[in-house]
Amino acid sequence: MFAGWTGAVALGLVGLLALLLAELIVGGWRTFDRFGLGFFLGRAWNPVRGREAFGALPFIFGTLVTSAVAVALAVPVAVGLALLLNEVRGFVRAPLASFVDVLAAIPSVVYGLWGLFVLKPFLDRHIEPFMTSTIGTVPVAGALFRGNPNGPDLFTAGVILAIMILPIVTAVTREVVAVVPRELREGALALGATRYESIRMAVLPYARSGIVGATMLGLGRALGETIAVSMIVGNVPRIGASLFEPGATIPSWIASSFREATSVGLHRSALMALAVVLVIVAFVLAALSRLLVRRTASLVSGETPGAAETEIPKVTR
Repeated sequence: MFAGWTGAVALGLVGLLALLLAELIVGGWRTFDRFGLGFFLGRAWNPVRGREAFGALPFIFGTLVTSAVAVALAVPVAVGLALLLNEVRGFVRAPLASFVDVLAAIPSVVYGLWGLFVLKPFLDRHIEPFMTSTIGTVPVAGALFRGNPNGPDLFTAGVILAIMILPIVTAVTREVVAVVPRELREGALALGATRYESIRMAVLPYARSGIVGATMLGLGRALGETIAVSMIVGNVPRIGASLFEPGATIPSWIASSFREATSVGLHRSALMALAVVLVIVAFVLAALSRLLVRRTASLVSGETPGAAETEIPKVTR
C-alpha cells in the first residue's frame, strides 16, 4: 500500500506539471503562432493593438544575468558558512546558524523594500562608483561595471537574489559537508596537513557534487524570484553590456504587466508565452544540473589513490 500510494502521488505530481505546462502553452499559442522563433529572439515589446510586437530576449537576458550575479556572489559565501558551521567549534556557531535560518523565513517583499530603501542607496553612493573607477577601467571585462551607478539596475537585483538564495545553498552544503567521513579529515591531519589543507584536499573534493547540487537549487530559486526583483531591477526591457543599467526579468515583467493585459489582442498571450519560456529555461538548467552533478560525482569517485598520494608528500615536506 505504501509503495502504491507513493507511486500514485509521484505520478500525480508529474501529471500536475504536465497540465500546468499544457495550460501555459495553450494560453501562449497565439503568440508562438504569429511570431514563431522571432518571439525568442525579438527585442521589442509593444502591446498596442495594431502595432503589436513581442520579443522575449531582453527578459531572458535579464533573468540569466541577475541569476548569474546571485550565484557568483552567494555560492562562495554559502560554502564558507557551511564549512564554518561544520568545522569550527565555539560560541559563534549557534547564533550564526540561527541567523542563516532566519534569512530563509523573511518574505521576498521585505527583501525588496530593504533593497529599495537601504541597500540600493548604499550601493549607489559607495560600492558602484568604486567599482566603476577600478574594475571599470579594465579592458573588455570592465564594460560590465561602467555606466551610471544610480537608479535601478541588474547588479542590485543580483545582490538581493544572492542574499535570498544564501540560506538554501548554505543549508544544503552544510548537510553535504556534515556527511563527509571523519576518517578523511583525520587521515589528512595525521599525514601532516593543516586544518585548511585537510578541508581543501579531503572535505571539499568529497562534497563537490553536493555543492554543485546546492548551487543549482539556489539558481532555480533565483530564476523564479518575482517581487523583490521587480522592485529593484527597473523593469526596462533592454539588453546592455553594463550591470549598472536597468533591465527586466521574466517573473518581474509578468508580475508588473499581467493585470494590465486583457484577453483582447496578444498581450496576455505574450505573457503566457513568457511563462513558457521561463519553464523551458528552468527545465534546461535542471537537466544540466543533473548531468553536472553526475559528472562531478563520477569524477570524485573515479579519483585514483595515486592522485591523492602524490599530493600528501607536498604537505608533509
